[in-house]
Amino acid sequence: MARFYQPPTPHPYYCGVDLHARSLYVHVCDPAGTPQFEKELPAAPAAFLDAIKPFRPGLVVGAECMFAWYWLADLCEDHSIPFVLGHALAMKAIHGGKSKNDRLDAATLAGLLRSGYYPMAYVYPRAKRDTRDLLRRRSLYVRQRAQLVAHVVNTNAQHNLPPFGQKLSYRGNRSAALADRFEHPSTKLSMQANLAMIDAYHEQIDTMEAHLIKSAKVDDPVTFQFLRTVPGIGPILGLVMLYEIDTIRRFPEVGNFLSYARLVLGTHESAGKVKGVGCRKLGNAHLKWAFSEAASLMLRSFAPAKSWMQRQAKKRGTKKAHAILEAKIGRCVYHLWRKQVAFDAKKFLAS
Repeated sequence: MARFYQPPTPHPYYCGVDLHARSLYVHVCDPAGTPQFEKELPAAPAAFLDAIKPFRPGLVVGAECMFAWYWLADLCEDHSIPFVLGHALAMKAIHGGKSKNDRLDAATLAGLLRSGYYPMAYVYPRAKRDTRDLLRRRSLYVRQRAQLVAHVVNTNAQHNLPPFGQKLSYRGNRSAALADRFEHPSTKLSMQANLAMIDAYHEQIDTMEAHLIKSAKVDDPVTFQFLRTVPGIGPILGLVMLYEIDTIRRFPEVGNFLSYARLVLGTHESAGKVKGVGCRKLGNAHLKWAFSEAASLMLRSFAPAKSWMQRQAKKRGTKKAHAILEAKIGRCVYHLWRKQVAFDAKKFLAS
């Protein structure tokens, strides 16, 4: 459930910003909802500051979460202006209206701020924002490298050639000579290009990982080490959890954290009857992937978890048992982080 912006005291002015890459529409209103300023502006700091200058004392600014919100949040922070990031999926008042344009959207944002029904998203701190974005870029490069490796393997099978003896995902198992097994010059050139791109991705990924691990040891070395005590959580999954969560204190209860990580489903109820489940894609996709990978890796390296999984699979099926294990690891990470303690196998299995 989204949290709503509830200021301790009413603001003299409320500013809704419908933000785009090259422009923004500003709507400022007073506590009664009377518009004080409405105008489309270029997406430039000077233009925005000049527009809100008459309303600065006590002003609060709200913008919907989209890819270009970084600069506006940082600008408000630099000038001590309260900024509230809106949760895009929770803003049904905007998306469900009969008419929709920039002027109406900005007015709706200001109205939601004023009414206390403005759904909040987390304003990720700028100090670690660039590192988190680099980590996400690394994940993209890993997927693209995997696609290239799969294309080499599939092309090899397409030509009915002997299978590769070792996994091509490891650098030591690849060489330019692999392309020589293909006779046609076009196919050979295609494989040479794939292998060259795989090596290039490998080099960039290694450089990124070294930088990310170094950054984690500076930003939060204690938590990073505690996360890695959990069987199945290595340096990469530890990095994903560290930078996607940022601080565990922003989740008041473990249930809030599990919901954010897509480890539990919400239900739709009416008149005491369950009508279905909520959207499975609400939450952080990167954390969902990390906990899914951690569960699979835990089953390989932690024998008690494998025994537990076998028992649960008989009762509930493999898919549901795996989902339960992911949630168990999520609970473990939540309490481990809050208490700053290492993984305890006895407590993990007892729960």
